Amino acid sequence: MISRNWIARLFTVSAIALSVSATPANAGLLPVSVTVQPEAGNFSWTYSVVLPTNMQLQSGAYFTIYDFAGYVPGTATVTSAFPTAANAANWTVTSSPLGQTPPLTTPVDNPNIANLTFTYTGPTIPSGQATLGNFTALSTFQNSATGSFTATNALAINGQTDSNITETLVPSGQNSAGPPGVPEPATLALAGLGLPFIGLVRSLRRKKN
Repeated sequence: MISRNWIARLFTVSAIALSVSATPANAGLLPVSVTVQPEAGNFSWTYSVVLPTNMQLQSGAYFTIYDFAGYVPGTATVTSAFPTAANAANWTVTSSPLGQTPPLTTPVDNPNIANLTFTYTGPTIPSGQATLGNFTALSTFQNSATGSFTATNALAINGQTDSNITETLVPSGQNSAGPPGVPEPATLALAGLGLPFIGLVRSLRRKKN
């Protein structure tokens, strides 16, 4: 397993509180943290993805990280999978210049930069409040930019398909000339606010089919 430095670029609690409405919103799969570390002459980007309380995970559910610049083909992996490490085998990954995109979402998607789509093929996980695993890929870049993250999975209450879109960090641009072995502090950290509030992030726009 790749070790990680949790150097946080945090959203403040006050900023999140501004996005809270009287009626809590549902939210699908979400990236609660992104970490970057040097590895084998490249940079390992790891996304911790959660399944919120009111969601379930069925075979065919997927999420896409858009415009993952500098992707090193064949390096995408899953570790620390839920409910056991063996569940990592139930995730597949594909790379495409466009999509895969859930209906009714409009991510920023540059057709000249690879997207990564992780698709679940295992048994149903009936309810959430669970970290599904660490989803890792190598990039030739360590610098970060804001990118899109979409997902589609089912509501726990009725199995109805739900699609969502939010922001995350992605590799971008040229490598900086900083000291070797020092990762850029590329972390989005929302986990400390608790999973029941993850769906209330301002950037999230939920769409239902």
